[in-house]
Amino acid sequence: MKNIDYEQLQDWIKNEKQFQLIDVREADEHASFNIGGTLIPLSQFIKIKDLDTLLPIVVYCKLGIRSQIAIQRLATRFPEADFYNLDKGILHLNKIS
Repeated sequence: MKNIDYEQLQDWIKNEKQFQLIDVREADEHASFNIGGTLIPLSQFIKIKDLDTLLPIVVYCKLGIRSQIAIQRLATRFPEADFYNLDKGILHLNKIS
């Protein structure tokens, strides 16, 4: 599994690299703090039918654990996709608990 840290992600944004950003936390977590990702809670992953597998897909959560699980699940359904786990999640970005 590939990892990307927040600084690398910011470089992608700065350099206008095309990618998808998916937040796998729950709706209340996303509402309290997010970094711009599309909310698809881990509990809803069974409903995902399509992803744009032509672009890299960065998945994030609070600590990086749920995003790892999400990528493992998605990689079996979309083996051609280029997934990245946001290393250490976003907890340290906002000091949320």
